[in-house]
Amino acid sequence: MYNSLLIEPRKQNNKILYPVMEHFYSIQGEGFHSGVPAYFIRIAGCDIGCSWCDVKESWESTDDQYVEISELIETISKTKAKNIIITGGEPAMYNLEPLTSGLKKAGYIIHIETSGAYELSGSFDWICVSPKKFMSPLLNSLSKADELKVIVVNNNDLKWGSELAGNVSKKCKLFFQPEWERSSKTQSAIVDFIKNNPKWNLSLQIHKYLNIQ
Repeated sequence: MYNSLLIEPRKQNNKILYPVMEHFYSIQGEGFHSGVPAYFIRIAGCDIGCSWCDVKESWESTDDQYVEISELIETISKTKAKNIIITGGEPAMYNLEPLTSGLKKAGYIIHIETSGAYELSGSFDWICVSPKKFMSPLLNSLSKADELKVIVVNNNDLKWGSELAGNVSKKCKLFFQPEWERSSKTQSAIVDFIKNNPKWNLSLQIHKYLNIQ
């Protein structure tokens, strides 16, 4: 069951549409599946408001961004993608059941990247929770996480991330990732922390190093 407070997708001529800022085929640049080819669906709309967000243009949705589910699937089918990554913005603001249902029927493996601030709706094969201090993650979202990816803006985030890790399952993969603009100031502390706490792993934004989308 999805949370009734979630934003419902639009319906038009018996078709279901979501606000999609962009969608593209690339490789996953972060976290556990780093280096794996995937098709990204970036849902527009976010109320978290991270000051260091590198996709601030995804915060607002506009009428011209709405895309019908079957149109998305047709576009994806023209690639060799097997993995779909639903990201944002904050995709969990929306009822994602119709979208994930359509993608599942088409045979795709579905990932989501979310802050965890909203109850999850839909069906996923991999849930990455990347929590933000601006809006605390729900305990229910943390408990469902396959991957906890904490962005490190300053050294205090190492302690915060460790506290959050107490709310995930034993199978959940743990990552610290330096915020891109501040990585030179935080990476040595992250490496030292991981060496002393080997259940944690390092995530880097390899797509930025490679200068690809």
